[in-house]
Amino acid sequence: MRDVAIVSFSQATFDQTRASESELLLPVLDEVVAKVGMTKQDIGFTCSGSTDYLAGQPFSFVAALDAVGPWPPISESHVEMDGAWALYEAWLWLQSGDSDTALVYAFGKTSSSDLSRTLALQLDPYAVGPLFPDSHGLAGLQARALIDAGLLAPTAAGADTYAPLGPADLPPTTDGAAAVVLAAGDQARELTDNPVWIRGIDHRIEPQALGLRDLTDSTSTRTAAKAAGHNGAPIDFAELHTRYPHEEVVLRRALDLDDSVPVNPSGGPRNADPFMATGLIRIGAAAQRLADGDGRRALAHATSGACLQQNLVSILEVA
Repeated sequence: MRDVAIVSFSQATFDQTRASESELLLPVLDEVVAKVGMTKQDIGFTCSGSTDYLAGQPFSFVAALDAVGPWPPISESHVEMDGAWALYEAWLWLQSGDSDTALVYAFGKTSSSDLSRTLALQLDPYAVGPLFPDSHGLAGLQARALIDAGLLAPTAAGADTYAPLGPADLPPTTDGAAAVVLAAGDQARELTDNPVWIRGIDHRIEPQALGLRDLTDSTSTRTAAKAAGHNGAPIDFAELHTRYPHEEVVLRRALDLDDSVPVNPSGGPRNADPFMATGLIRIGAAAQRLADGDGRRALAHATSGACLQQNLVSILEVA
């Protein structure tokens, strides 16, 4: 296995006046490569994460490539997932030895669509999807399951529509983008004095049907963490992709994180939640904190789908 590190990270959130995906991406991509003295033409492989459903048209991610500058032709790929999964693909690409550097980026422009309706398209297309259930309502089902199991205190319930979640429990949404630069081996050490090494990374998935899952647990997170190397060795902090407060309860149990482990010291997605980029931001924020000297080993998590359906775990470390 090749040693692969995160050598640069950049993110941005925007108001709802931005006109296009390229406009979201341009300042982020320019900044992330400039931080390590590179240009986009120096990158060996490029991978993006986004969803065409937000734009309502197929292959909308191709238009976003204008921000990358794909001429002369580049090695490029795209995943219809949060950018954390694009990072996983780029990590695999670097393992192949075909290149030593990779640019990973993700973006989401939710201001031009109905996000709750869009998210319903991820659900069982026969029994659940056609009902277009509200994403907050599905999160409320999970919170209620935790309360019924005695794992979550029934604090003051919020609006009747989303009980047991209150208005303050619902995640913010915003247009945004994020990017990281990956580099392998000696290339990483040449680009920065503080490379943050990806010591392990893995992702797993729960059954799509909510009735087949224990909503109080996340076996996919536990399995991914074990495969990524989270084996009891101490970590300084964790960056968890938690859109709702009760999800931290589920993830702490799955990851065996007690109250002594700080969670989301960067502020977390509760501050801003750019759809399709938040998971990549959790990884990038953890890497940035380690590079700045605030710890030596961290866990970063990303999720996608209803009620923590798909989960990715990475272990990051500075030498």
